[in-house]
Amino acid sequence: MTVKKFNPITPGTRFRVGNTFSEVTTDEPEKSLLAPIKKSGGRNNTGKMTMRQKGGGHKRRYRIIDFKRNKDGVKAEVMSIEYDPNRTAYIALLQYEDGEKRYIIAPNGLAVGSTVISGPGAPPTVGNAMVLKEVPLGANIHAIELVPGKGASMARSAGTYGTLMNKEERYVVIKLPSGEVRRVLNTCKATIGNTSNPDHGLQVMGKAGRNRWLGNRPRVRGVAMNPVDHPMGGGEGRASGGHPRSRTGIMAKGQKTRDTRKNSSRLIITKRKTKNP
Repeated sequence: MTVKKFNPITPGTRFRVGNTFSEVTTDEPEKSLLAPIKKSGGRNNTGKMTMRQKGGGHKRRYRIIDFKRNKDGVKAEVMSIEYDPNRTAYIALLQYEDGEKRYIIAPNGLAVGSTVISGPGAPPTVGNAMVLKEVPLGANIHAIELVPGKGASMARSAGTYGTLMNKEERYVVIKLPSGEVRRVLNTCKATIGNTSNPDHGLQVMGKAGRNRWLGNRPRVRGVAMNPVDHPMGGGEGRASGGHPRSRTGIMAKGQKTRDTRKNSSRLIITKRKTKNP
């Protein structure tokens, strides 16, 4: 993927850096793999706003993604690479030899006409899915399972990947995109390669309206509020607001939020990179 800088012919394009979508091959999704999305606007079942800064946005339809890759031993041809409004990475439409179609997270470099396969004995090439004990050491992987058979839960967003560092008796050691090094059961599945759209983070919206199209409403800074509305509000003039914290008083920088009693903590070898260890 590449990004392009727009000519400043309008105020909205003066600073805009957008996606060229050069890898996308079609703008028509597979109808059989679409599902409706109901928007809540940040409201709960009683109509109370429980999440601020949400609402509006363009209407979307959900693309049903195969995160389990459980159709083992059947070859599939890549029919198209598509944009998915519900995630940052692109998706690939697969058609299996028996005629079934499924969407998967598109790996970087996967092209239309390529053949992918999952299951025991699959070669470690881009797009193929296999259990972690069959993945060669040093390989980049994405769409990693944490529980066998549950489906991919890690390294699914644009440009992310984990690296297989070591193999143990029941576990493999993986370095994750956050910098965390942890053990994962070797019977979990993963897909070879990096996820597509690696330059997603280089985009610049250019105008507030583009954020509204995505369903994001304006956010008021805490220091601009009154003391009754926010812990950082009030003060004479442009007061700094004190230590950064949320509206409910939770520290924005430095406070640990992970449950120390979490069962999977014993599988973490090195914690993720942070400025406040």
